[in-house]
Amino acid sequence: MRVSTRFSDSIHLLAFLKVYAGERLTSDLIASSIETSPVVVRRLMGKLRHAGLIATTPGTAQPVLAKPLSDISLLTVFYAVEGDKSLFSVDPKTNPDCIVGGNIQNVLQQYYQDAQTAAEARLAKTSLQDIVDNLLVEQAKKEAVQ
Repeated sequence: MRVSTRFSDSIHLLAFLKVYAGERLTSDLIASSIETSPVVVRRLMGKLRHAGLIATTPGTAQPVLAKPLSDISLLTVFYAVEGDKSLFSVDPKTNPDCIVGGNIQNVLQQYYQDAQTAAEARLAKTSLQDIVDNLLVEQAKKEAVQ
């Protein structure tokens, strides 16, 4: 099963818009940072625009954040690009005649729900401002070493 990177790519995209605000921000440029295609970037921007996180003007290469970074939680970004999808899923196709296969869904479901609740709470407390602040600290460390 392939794990989606839409969430991390969307956080990357939003941070990029902040760090490089004022520059000509084409989907090609943003895609080069994420190392994906401009089509993927445009699809993500469509979801982020629909969620009210960015604003775009047709025909221009200047997407902007629609609200301050401190007002955008990671949970909001997750819901914008993934919907209400669970972070974890239990395989529904197991052998019901096996002790493990016949009981694993019920046993794991509560653990997964607890983990989902904890993850959502943590994502809700983390803003994009936290992410950008940490990105800038990491960059300062790299520059100090050089």
